[in-house]
Amino acid sequence: MAHKRWPASEAELAQMRQFNKKLAWLPRFKIRNRVTPRLIQALLRVSQAIKKAPVAETRWGGSVPVRILRPEGKTQGVVLDIHGGGWVIGNAQMDDDLNLGMVQACSVAVVSVDYRLAVDTPVEGLIEDCLNAARWLLGSDEFADLPVFVVGESAGGHLAAATLLALKQWPELLKRVSGAVLYYGVYDLTGTPSVRTAGPETLLLDGPGMVEALRMLTPGLSDEERRQPPLSPLYGDFTGLPPALMFVGELDPLKDDTLLIAERWGIAAEVQAHLLPESAHGFIHFPVAMAQAVLAHSRAWITAHIKVQAAQD
Repeated sequence: MAHKRWPASEAELAQMRQFNKKLAWLPRFKIRNRVTPRLIQALLRVSQAIKKAPVAETRWGGSVPVRILRPEGKTQGVVLDIHGGGWVIGNAQMDDDLNLGMVQACSVAVVSVDYRLAVDTPVEGLIEDCLNAARWLLGSDEFADLPVFVVGESAGGHLAAATLLALKQWPELLKRVSGAVLYYGVYDLTGTPSVRTAGPETLLLDGPGMVEALRMLTPGLSDEERRQPPLSPLYGDFTGLPPALMFVGELDPLKDDTLLIAERWGIAAEVQAHLLPESAHGFIHFPVAMAQAVLAHSRAWITAHIKVQAAQD
């Protein structure tokens, strides 16, 4: 399975280049200690307290808090959303804007996982939280007749892929997953070639420091242990996994993560992988036309798979 270069117009490319000039002035996201993530998390909470939040239901998805957004009309499907934030910041509410767009466009309910963060919990514990939420959703009578999709971004892409691989222990639950949408995830915790060769010009992420940051997240493990799936999903067995839609920017240090996992996943299932020209990590949040086009494509992909399943039923 080969990836495709996203068909951006010259105007869209020029707009992205202009935005990249602004990104170049911003500090790169780094994982160097436990203090900074806690500070950023506190600021996130303050900003969320000020901003008017949509109507949402907070409940326990098994042993894990989840945040549920629902469509106004009939629910056609359900999305398990796993937020990003480098494993050390973020929460389920952080994805409200993106999730509301999905709720409205696809008539789905979105269940966003409020997993523990790696400032206090090993990464394995984060995977356990996401797996528990997935098992709860897939086994719930409330969502029993609905197609289920797993969506993850960045660290959430890693946790989404890891969760799907871990679900192979429960084949009947895994069969209920109709698809996965993954944005620029981290799939090798030892660092893919594009991570290891990332230069100082990287945008948004601290490319040169990523390998050491990944080691900090997995203390006490050798590289061989870090490569074991589901901790590093790239090396997993993708037999039985659902179709997937993947995106990554060509300026993202994590470019190889998506391109390599798409190639391996594509042997077992239908995979679409798109390489976004002139795009850095986090591009779906940028106020540019290319980001809106990607989100529209993702929502259309989910809607199409919902219709296919409805026709089969």
